[in-house]
Amino acid sequence: MAEGSYWLVVLVGGVVGFLLSLVFNHFLPLLFKGGLVPKGTFGWPLLGETFSFLKPHSSNSVGTFLQDHCSRYGKVFKSHLFFSPTVVSCDPELNYFILQNEGKLFECSYPKPIHGILGKVSMLVAVGDTHKRLRNVALCLVTITKSKPEFLNDIEKIAIQILDSWKNEPKVIFCEEARKFTFNVIVKQVLGLTPHEPETSKILEDFLTFMRGLISLPLYIPGTPYARAVQARSRISSTVKAIIEERRRNPDENSKKRSDFLEILLSVDTLSEDEKVSFVLDSLLGGYETTSLLMSMVVHFLSHCPTALQQLKQEHQKIRSMKQKHDHLDWEDYKKMDFTQNVINEALRYGNIVKFVHRKALKDVKFRGYLIPSGWKVLPVFTAVHLDTSLHSNAPQFHPWRWEKQDPTCKIFTPFGGGSRCCPGSDLAKVEVAFFLHHLVQNFRWKTEGEDEPIAYPYVEFQRGLVLNMDPCSETTM
Repeated sequence: MAEGSYWLVVLVGGVVGFLLSLVFNHFLPLLFKGGLVPKGTFGWPLLGETFSFLKPHSSNSVGTFLQDHCSRYGKVFKSHLFFSPTVVSCDPELNYFILQNEGKLFECSYPKPIHGILGKVSMLVAVGDTHKRLRNVALCLVTITKSKPEFLNDIEKIAIQILDSWKNEPKVIFCEEARKFTFNVIVKQVLGLTPHEPETSKILEDFLTFMRGLISLPLYIPGTPYARAVQARSRISSTVKAIIEERRRNPDENSKKRSDFLEILLSVDTLSEDEKVSFVLDSLLGGYETTSLLMSMVVHFLSHCPTALQQLKQEHQKIRSMKQKHDHLDWEDYKKMDFTQNVINEALRYGNIVKFVHRKALKDVKFRGYLIPSGWKVLPVFTAVHLDTSLHSNAPQFHPWRWEKQDPTCKIFTPFGGGSRCCPGSDLAKVEVAFFLHHLVQNFRWKTEGEDEPIAYPYVEFQRGLVLNMDPCSETTM
């Protein structure tokens, strides 16, 4: 009896101790140099205000959480998000300061479950020298690739194949078609695989499982989306390793694949084998999801802006008129797509593919009288800056013409992040979207079916997949 009472006391004491630690972890930071940290509230113990912060909203709005907190506390405020005391910044100067001081005052700090899916050496979560080496390789590959005729021809060929498949389809689910296009492009470019090869289907099946896990509850319990995603990543890694080994065993075979990322990557001696495999996975992820979402946003916003669509069509008709019927687009053609770039930039500003990024303060940081304590999470919110009416005229409107005068490299436009973690593949994404639009606007008219818009939760998606009613143009130019 006495022994049973002892273990009961131990159990109760353990539970009480755990609860007290949660309470102290939550409220103690409120007392830490409280007069200097930004104003704000921490919300509930442990969970803080995370659920309110992640509440779904249109991606071309800041959402009720940011509206409410900015009106109460200003553009910089404290909160408790993702199990950590946090400073949230909707201020362009502080955001720029954070991005430019990566590795000095701040570092990338995504939640641990993301590391479990992406892997420890993923460029998206790596820090320090590891990130620098991976990024340098990525920039080198993009520079080599983006203007190569083989790459541009592959993009155009795959775009035409996708659009040809719509000829007898009265409606399409555009998000699915965009993902099909971007996956086929990135798998061809990274691994040299065509859509019909068995490895492509295998990678796609596992990759879809992987993607579902990224937005799931992070519980590693057999059968959960998160656990299946971790397992899918392992299978993709095994497939990529097998392709690498095949390349090394037969260096003179399949010479048609020799211009892909993997062939160049194999000659890089600054990366380990695991880093090379992780680099391939990062390339697939970046080239698949974000590019397809950008395509969907452009098509969605154009369907509600007929003036922009008409000007875009005229630009591409002019480019096509200077070429023979079956001539491929080239880099010189791409450089003539000025209004196309304006449309893409405006979709990035207005649609906000990336709402915010995760950072952590490496030391106490003072900025404009604020103190950001060491160890606190820091969230620069890009959406708030992109939609700030004091920074962008008619910010709540899709208006591509603003980019005729506004510099897309300015501090108040950061769709791909900034500093040393700015997305290295952004130029490739813009080329893909531009080439797809070239053929789309000349060969189809479309209308969106029903009410559908990009929703941030926190990753952006169209809830109905962006259903389009398609009408082929009478005079085809494909």
